[in-house]
Amino acid sequence: MIAEIVTVGTEIVSGSILNTNATILSEKLLELGIEAYYHTSVDDDKLRLASVIDIALNRADLIITTGGLGPTKDDLTKEVIAELLDLELVLDSNMEEKISQMFLDMNKSMTENNRKQALKPKNSIFIENTIGTAPGIFININDKKIIMLPGPPSEMTLMFDNYVIPLIKEDFYVLTKSINTIGIGESTLETKLLDMNLSTRETNITTFAKMGTVEIKIIGKGKNRNKLKNEIDNITLKLSKELKQYIYGYDNISIEEVVLDMLKERKYILGLCESCTGGLIASKITRIPGASNVLDRSIITYSNQSKIDELNINASTLKKYSPVSKEISYEMAKGLLDKSNIDLAFSITGYAGPNTKETEEDVGLIYMCIMTKYKYKVIKCKFSGDRQSIQDKAAIKALNEIRMFLLKNH
Repeated sequence: MIAEIVTVGTEIVSGSILNTNATILSEKLLELGIEAYYHTSVDDDKLRLASVIDIALNRADLIITTGGLGPTKDDLTKEVIAELLDLELVLDSNMEEKISQMFLDMNKSMTENNRKQALKPKNSIFIENTIGTAPGIFININDKKIIMLPGPPSEMTLMFDNYVIPLIKEDFYVLTKSINTIGIGESTLETKLLDMNLSTRETNITTFAKMGTVEIKIIGKGKNRNKLKNEIDNITLKLSKELKQYIYGYDNISIEEVVLDMLKERKYILGLCESCTGGLIASKITRIPGASNVLDRSIITYSNQSKIDELNINASTLKKYSPVSKEISYEMAKGLLDKSNIDLAFSITGYAGPNTKETEEDVGLIYMCIMTKYKYKVIKCKFSGDRQSIQDKAAIKALNEIRMFLLKNH
């Protein structure tokens, strides 16, 4: 199925507002296994809008428009589409009553031009809008599905999730499965997937690189749900065996959720001391409900003096090895473990850059240390990118190192 998204509105093409609708819809369609091959934006001009819609009708099977469904003379989407399809616009008395009631609920009078929103092309159906006055419209004609949605992203998103998805899926099933990996690059992973050659006529496997991780998405489309599920389960099983060392979870679970669950299972209490990441690791963990059950404290020891004051780092060690070294990462973790009633201490120090005190070779250099009362591990790594991306990559790497440590030392 080829999809095209048409966003209508002078405010979009003039740059007055961001075209978030196209992004939201593309992501949601992809979750259904449908790729949006085309994004088109057009202003509120009838001739230009008609030209854009006509092109879409000739090259796409699914056309989704946003905008142009309001009560003003510039709102022309349904009129243009009705003309192109040679469909009469008819007044729906039930919708007219609903819109009228909505205005009454707001203690307002419905103006005459609002009746326009109760018009729809013949043989189409309305898509309910529970938070706005402009209903959407669905047309199934000539083996094409045309969906018209209002422009406000909050209305559009709610309507798509609640009503449009079932309309799109009514002729076939779409099942998806995500496998979340870390420690393997997208190009290497893609090569492995091509070598395994697991895609079938009804399933497709694709990858999406994220910050420090890569998602494998298996998408199945077909009319037999059980067959699809079996195919996806079979592919998932084979990938899980082949890529076991890189997989940290499935579907929507994040690596911080995985770490939190592992700490809970082992009844471990975690303490963090962060320098270059400035509390980012703790922030990721504390976004998850129940973090207080496993995270005792997080200390940001950014300056050398704070490392001495808070973690009892030896000043001579700082002077001899520099604050970014395996020795300091070790002493940070040990200092935290000694002063706290925790089971697992984690420290991180590094150069996120750019800084005149650091050489170009230093930027991105990170040391981490994981420590219990019985063992420890120091990790050296190097990341590229700007300051924020280095911090983000380091935080994801840190969470994965904690995960791997827990797996190996349980």
